[in-house]
Amino acid sequence: MTGVLAELFLDAARSCRTHSPLTHALLVRAADDLVRGGITARVMAGAECDRQGSVPGLRFASALHRLVLEGRAPTLARHYPTAGGTPDLGALWDDALPVLHEHTDELQAAITRTFVQTNEPGRSAPLFGGLQTATHLAAAQAGRRTPFPVRLLEVGASGGLNLRPHRIAYRVDGVRLGDPGSPLTLDPGWTGRPAVALDHNLRLVRRAGCDLHPVDVSAEDGRLHLSSFVWADQPARLERLRAAIDLALLDPVPVQRATGPEWLAEQLVRPERDVLTVVWHSVVWQYASPADRAMGRAVLAEAAARATPMAPLALLVFEPRRTHRPTRYQFQLLLKLWPAGLSLRLGTGVGHGIPFTWDTRAWD
Repeated sequence: MTGVLAELFLDAARSCRTHSPLTHALLVRAADDLVRGGITARVMAGAECDRQGSVPGLRFASALHRLVLEGRAPTLARHYPTAGGTPDLGALWDDALPVLHEHTDELQAAITRTFVQTNEPGRSAPLFGGLQTATHLAAAQAGRRTPFPVRLLEVGASGGLNLRPHRIAYRVDGVRLGDPGSPLTLDPGWTGRPAVALDHNLRLVRRAGCDLHPVDVSAEDGRLHLSSFVWADQPARLERLRAAIDLALLDPVPVQRATGPEWLAEQLVRPERDVLTVVWHSVVWQYASPADRAMGRAVLAEAAARATPMAPLALLVFEPRRTHRPTRYQFQLLLKLWPAGLSLRLGTGVGHGIPFTWDTRAWD
């Protein structure tokens, strides 16, 4: 079974080849070590039958990164920019091997109990534009003069870092949108713009999130957990994550431990008048089971049937979708709006939300 696991490592390596050469090199060498029955096989013991959606390669990389962030792998840290190092990809694996041998049991236990958590705050940038678009379109359909306030419901919220899009500052063409006093400022890297006014004061009147394995960002363990899943040669992303955590501590929003479909069914049991209810998720669909996907669709369809022009419902998602090339994915921001019956693809970006290209067209 190590051959299958090695293929999953290589699949994860391919996904980060362009944006994280360090993670790519680490996983390629680890995959080769798995096939040879080396120390990686002992570290990954118990994960031989893991499904692709659990991304064992990223859990392996995260476990090593956490040791580095904790200051317990100084030789390996020399390669990690998140710890002040400079990667030497030719020597990386040789310096990783002693860490794998010294911490075998600890790493194996951590990988076994760990779930992938990429709570990337950069995804709040397309979310901000998507919410502005949804509130304007829903208002136009209802004959309102001003955009709706929002009730934001996030499925797979992790640490809840993307539940504050209205509390973030966004630098767009020299103009600061959103909250200019925010501790978190994003440069969205936008090409094009949403086809609505962005200077409107986005109002989120209620926010809630759920996750099977919520992360408590007020605890050091939770902060380290999320930090370890940042690719180690992307220190700017780590700084962004830490600023988002600072914002979360100033503006806490609890994330409930629950499955998405059951939680949504409770949240959507009745329409809420004079509010646009937005169901939001980003890069979680791949981790959901087929049963949960089907149940989630059914729950949303029932809620959509109850929506009215003055109590509208929206689905806003940022997820990878297959392109015409079978092995390639494209991250798309998709919007459905009820009862208007609108279904739009708002644009495309990279998995971490920045940069992003706005290009509104029909969503098939």
